[in-house]
Amino acid sequence: MNAGTGRLGRAAAEATTAAALGALFSLPCVHTEAWWLQFLCIGLLAWRAAGLSPAHAGLLGLMFGAGWLCAGTWWLFISLHRYGGLPAPLAGVAVTGLALTLSIYLALALGLFTRLRRGVAWSDALLFAALWLAAELARGLLFTGFPWVATGYGQVDGPLAALAPWVGVYGIGFVVAAGAALPALALRVTMPQAALTALAMAVLLAAAPLAARDFSHSAGRLDVTLLQTNVAQDEKFAPERLPEALVWLEAALRGARGSLVIAPETAIPLLPEQLGPEAWARITEPFRGDRAALVGLPLGSYEAGYTNSVAGLSAATAKQPGGFYRYDKQHLVPFGEFIPPGFRWFVEMMNIPLGDFARGTKVPPSFAFAGQRIAPNICYEDLFGEELALRFADEAQAPTLFVNVSNIGWFGDTIAIGQHLSISRMRTLELQRPMLRATNTGATAVIDHRGRVTASVEPFTRTTLDAVVEGRSGPTPYARWASAFGLAPLLLICLVVPVLAGRWRRAP
Repeated sequence: MNAGTGRLGRAAAEATTAAALGALFSLPCVHTEAWWLQFLCIGLLAWRAAGLSPAHAGLLGLMFGAGWLCAGTWWLFISLHRYGGLPAPLAGVAVTGLALTLSIYLALALGLFTRLRRGVAWSDALLFAALWLAAELARGLLFTGFPWVATGYGQVDGPLAALAPWVGVYGIGFVVAAGAALPALALRVTMPQAALTALAMAVLLAAAPLAARDFSHSAGRLDVTLLQTNVAQDEKFAPERLPEALVWLEAALRGARGSLVIAPETAIPLLPEQLGPEAWARITEPFRGDRAALVGLPLGSYEAGYTNSVAGLSAATAKQPGGFYRYDKQHLVPFGEFIPPGFRWFVEMMNIPLGDFARGTKVPPSFAFAGQRIAPNICYEDLFGEELALRFADEAQAPTLFVNVSNIGWFGDTIAIGQHLSISRMRTLELQRPMLRATNTGATAVIDHRGRVTASVEPFTRTTLDAVVEGRSGPTPYARWASAFGLAPLLLICLVVPVLAGRWRRAP
């Protein structure tokens, strides 16, 4: 009994340690200067997993992943409890359950790693990295995907950021996993071998910035004004607060200094016809000359379906049918913007107030203005770089700059704001296009094509941001291969390396 109790206690302690290590691993997605923490955490995980049975290693991966995702996405609790109306215990269980479910991919990866490894550091490190990549791709692609706090986002200020225009965020994650696992696994052979591989990895990290280069070139400059509306989520649709918010928005649009004015996601929370023709005319009238605007609002009808959209207003679009350019969000948030098939009973049982929007097209046209091709995306959509890359299939029509309109007021004053900023910065590194972020509560910012924040305002303030942005032309390697093949090249790595590992294992 005492021996059994001791084993149980050791297992519980190890599981707790793995969860804590996973939580630590998520920190660089906000505190980007701590990029090196990811190497430490993965190294410790790989070293320990290599000495375990597949089942034990899988449990370790499950707990590491749960700690990683709980620490990285705990703010989902706020949307479920404060705004979704779920009781706090049930909201907590839902967030934890989501983290555990998504961590099954990492559990399977570590279990397979221990089964296939052959005790040679370099081949085992490649195997570990390929399976790590497979787990991240599974989380990012299956069931519409949830790649929040993916490994590569912790590297936007690290030396490996130079690899982004070559291999993208998932490719960086593969390199991090391989680089961290190699010295850790070599440590299981001899200390000198571990020291040698650690030194080699340090040299490679120091040399990584040499891969940085500009694949794009200037496409001209543009004066912009970004609006930060700062409307509390529980007041956004309140009849007593809506008129005041719309008055501020109308005045900000009219008085903005920039040639291009951008208002956040659902800055107008009503359909144009609900506003009435006079109010809609007051909003559109300033943009029938040499100025333009992109404004977030819902569009559609009961018969055709509603969309989470951006309306582009300019002299050119005023002459088009409907009177404005229209972008409809394509990658919707499950349970937030659409109800997955078979789950309507769950929503009705819980009485959660959710939207059920129609999808836009996968490769929409850009908004043309002042010599720029401006590509909007809405909130969660800039989490999927491979989908933004589809817009580069036709180089002549490729965007010269991106605009992200967001409302993450659902998640309060939390790390979600900083995480989303890091996500947008990674997109600018991958595609070498600037990103203009106009948000409800933050982070409202201008990011240049090298991932640098060149202008921003304090979150949770009602204000405007005037800035100058330089559009860019010319595709990166990542934009070329991702627009042609999606993530298939990375999926091929996930398949080929484990197969080769199996052959290496059987070799005499």
